[in-house]
Amino acid sequence: MAKKVVATLQKGGKNFAKVIKAVKSEKTGAYTFKEEMVPLDQVKQALAK
Repeated sequence: MAKKVVATLQKGGKNFAKVIKAVKSEKTGAYTFKEEMVPLDQVKQALAK
């Protein structure tokens, strides 16, 4: 199953970037990481959120 996912990303993944943001929890103060796949032309918008 993992091979299928890798093959799919290799075909169309050149126009996407993986954005990883550290988000601090107001309740506990701990950091969590949010990951998302974003088209290359929307990377700056995704980081500005």
